[in-house]
Amino acid sequence: MVLYPGEIVGLVGENGSGKSTLMKILVGSLPRDGGSMRRSGRVGYCPQDPVLYQRLTCDEHFELFGRAYGMVPVEVETARNAIYDTLGFGRWAGARVEELSGGTRAKLNLALALLPDPELLLLDEPYAGFDWDTYQRFWDLTRTRRAAGRSLLIISHFITDEERFDRIYDLVDGKTVGR
Repeated sequence: MVLYPGEIVGLVGENGSGKSTLMKILVGSLPRDGGSMRRSGRVGYCPQDPVLYQRLTCDEHFELFGRAYGMVPVEVETARNAIYDTLGFGRWAGARVEELSGGTRAKLNLALALLPDPELLLLDEPYAGFDWDTYQRFWDLTRTRRAAGRSLLIISHFITDEERFDRIYDLVDGKTVGR
């Protein structure tokens, strides 16, 4: 499977089919046991289960992740403000994660993957827990990223909006099969 600039690609599979494992291999947190892989550019990763620190605020997460990405404070601030506006959760900037709803945690999880404006965005069940407004904002965001030449791989148990994708693959017996 190849992702080209400006594409939105879906990967669908049953529970236990290896979708999340494949995602972890793609980001380098698990070793691969076969095949080959090549990637270029900055990669953003939004795991299915948010990796957030309960006692940090949303703003503190942006600062922490911005440093990890090697961003200067003004870049973090600019990106953070744009992301808050895009995903509609700026009013929670000073709230600690332990105070956030599941949907707002999901927004922060996605926001941290978006922070460095990666060329490739890997999203594992990104809209689980989103309300309708956030779901619509998510798809607006994907269209903007596509238009900017950014690529997205969206992994899900099912895909309801097939027309939003350039290509869709099923994960069957550890292999991607095009639809």
